[in-house]
Amino acid sequence: MTINNRIVGIIDDELDITQLYQDAIYGHINGISVVCFNNPVTALEHFKDNKEDYALVISDLRMRNLNGLELLKKIRMLNPNVRTILVSAYEVKEDEVFQKYMKEGIIDLFIEKPIPIDWLRQKVREQVNAYEQRMNE
Repeated sequence: MTINNRIVGIIDDELDITQLYQDAIYGHINGISVVCFNNPVTALEHFKDNKEDYALVISDLRMRNLNGLELLKKIRMLNPNVRTILVSAYEVKEDEVFQKYMKEGIIDLFIEKPIPIDWLRQKVREQVNAYEQRMNE
């Protein structure tokens, strides 16, 4: 029996951020492959085509065409089991949509930038493990 690597998607409109996160995660967490997108619309298309293979989506909040909140909502509608992390350098805790999505479980974890690499790795590992536990129930 072969175990397919679960996909961790990283979406941020800044190329250096997606590369930094990919370097931090890939090869440090077993059983995952990492895909990066700088365009949230392209990321959503990839997710639609591979939704059963994703374990986690990490998205920046502020992006052109589709912000992180709406992206994660669309992703959750396509696969309610996938885990989600929203990342932002901006203060969003007072935002009503953000609060609603946290309450509804659309966002599993919020992380403020800048993110220490070891901490990011730990949080990704925890979310992937939570996904695997949910799938094994």
